[in-house]
Amino acid sequence: MAITTFPTVDKCASIGREKDTVVADMDGTLLRGRSSFPYFALVAFEVGGVLRLLFLILASPLAGLLYYFVSESVGIQVLIFTTFVGMKVSDIESVARAVLPKFYYGDLHPESWKVFSSCGKRYVLTANPRVMVEAFLKDFLGTDIVLGTEIGIYKGRATGFVQKPGVLVGKNKADALKKTFGETQPEIGLGDRHTDIPFLALCKEGYIVPLKPKVKAVTTDKLPKPIIFHDGRLVQKPTPIMALLIILWIPVGFILACLRIAAGSLLPMPIVYYAFWALGVRVTVKGIPTPPVRKSDNKSGVLFICSHRTLLDPIFLSTALGRPIPAVTYSVSRLSEIISPVKTVRLNRDRDLDASMIKKLLQEGDLAICPEGTTCREPFLLRFSALFAELTDELVPVAMVNKMSMFHGTTARGWKGMDPFYFFMNPSPAYEVTFLNKLPYEITCNSGRKSSHEVANYIQRVIAATLSYECTTFTRKDKYRALAGNDGTVVEKPKTKKRIMGC
Repeated sequence: MAITTFPTVDKCASIGREKDTVVADMDGTLLRGRSSFPYFALVAFEVGGVLRLLFLILASPLAGLLYYFVSESVGIQVLIFTTFVGMKVSDIESVARAVLPKFYYGDLHPESWKVFSSCGKRYVLTANPRVMVEAFLKDFLGTDIVLGTEIGIYKGRATGFVQKPGVLVGKNKADALKKTFGETQPEIGLGDRHTDIPFLALCKEGYIVPLKPKVKAVTTDKLPKPIIFHDGRLVQKPTPIMALLIILWIPVGFILACLRIAAGSLLPMPIVYYAFWALGVRVTVKGIPTPPVRKSDNKSGVLFICSHRTLLDPIFLSTALGRPIPAVTYSVSRLSEIISPVKTVRLNRDRDLDASMIKKLLQEGDLAICPEGTTCREPFLLRFSALFAELTDELVPVAMVNKMSMFHGTTARGWKGMDPFYFFMNPSPAYEVTFLNKLPYEITCNSGRKSSHEVANYIQRVIAATLSYECTTFTRKDKYRALAGNDGTVVEKPKTKKRIMGC
């Protein structure tokens, strides 16, 4: 049966389909792009690192030749083997849950989604490994059942091979549909290529999604569920060209990152701003920076409460002010603490917030707090602000924004010690520091009109409004549990006493 015998998806009625069942392919059907390489590349880089990504790039020409001139199934098997062999399945699942959904969402086909979302029962039949796509399809698109290629597993690790009946293409797709539905015919089938014809022929209505390179993805306001939590190092979808550029840039970028970190750590703070500009790091300061409080005034120092973007927030705050500002941080890595040019007070899960210690620091001078919270819609959670608000009336909210073109400078799943390096590895990273007005006395705790929690919530709303973010009720722990499967704390290793010779 020729592919032209099936009507295009725009001919499919999407009204009154609440009781119908739809079975859709993924690449080229639910997604605009027909190539699954970028998503394999994301898994390769996020789990296996740069060497695994290089391995995938080197194997991709062979995979392409086999795909187009030998067998679609064999080409996909090369990608699966190259990407997955030796990986922990739990790591693959973590990336599928925390990294891939954002990129899949950015490629959602509008015409296919209109039909798919109108049906009461939704099935996806795809050649992609089920472990890689199931989290996105079920959690974000409301898919009931995902029928995908099953990868081989041995002692919790992927073997790189696939289980019987093999890659779900052509006849294997049709057999999987028959096994699932039996004699029952699903109402709608959606596909995009000739190898989808066998399973489309088993549906009451079959539709083809034509290749339209210029079709725009579903806009964010029409997405069924917002993506609030996202992790991963890569900013852009790693197409073959972009993946190659990343590989070529990393050695250069790492050397550049070391130079930038050295400049921030070793140079006097008043000239760090100019050193960053000379090294391609853009720092934009908005608002009027608050001058330091003179000790002769017998006032406590200024508490700068910043929205959290990366572990570098206190450094860029200090850069904007031209003077080092000690910072209270939460679960910062030891490496980040060592290379930081400003003093840090690290608070971990097993260490209570010492109010007297914080008060002493404020008496000595200014202090910054950059509490870590959620990403995307609310990049901050003023975890300690309520208590801090009781210690000083000198409260200055600071809105932080950063821009990265290649690598994200923060992670929930990976080693946070690499966060500064990844941020500075961007060709031209940028930070925008906006100083907001100091809180009026009547909004502080000492006025007797506001509680500490009211002050903290007010600060959060002011920063959110400045950044055009929507506040949520998610906490820092919610983010880490969703992305990394833990509560996001860095547990300090117990200090062991040195062994004395002869004892």
